[in-house]
Amino acid sequence: MSDDEVSSPPRGTTVKDVPAEAFVKAYAQHLKRQGKIEIPNWVDYVKTSTAKELAPYDADWFFIRCASIARKIYLRPNTGVGALTKVYGGKERRGVRTEHFHKANGGIIRYMLRQLEDIKVLEQTDGGKGRRISNNGQQDLDRIAAAVRGD
Repeated sequence: MSDDEVSSPPRGTTVKDVPAEAFVKAYAQHLKRQGKIEIPNWVDYVKTSTAKELAPYDADWFFIRCASIARKIYLRPNTGVGALTKVYGGKERRGVRTEHFHKANGGIIRYMLRQLEDIKVLEQTDGGKGRRISNNGQQDLDRIAAAVRGD
């Protein structure tokens, strides 16, 4: 058999098939254009972690973090706030002393998860532990991934 005879059936593009950075930027732009996510008034001056000294410089950081959270939950369902605080945490610089790991702010992550639930991208799991991507959310994310890939 030649290579032409053993061709696999065409399959759709998923989030796993595209680079993370390109997908997160594209999905963040989609969320911003959609206008359904309610941005709180504290978004301009809140720190994302106790390890940070300043608020994020990027004006669209809220949408980028929402897109990143959606991607993380797509790749690993049943992920909750506690796991995401560890993912987005970082080392705290303490001057001449040794650095220590600090978790990210759970309140910000919880707010973003609720916003993504309100627009039907995420849903709570049956046991109440963590979140997962809804059917509509999976279609939405896969459509953006296909656009990023260029299919």
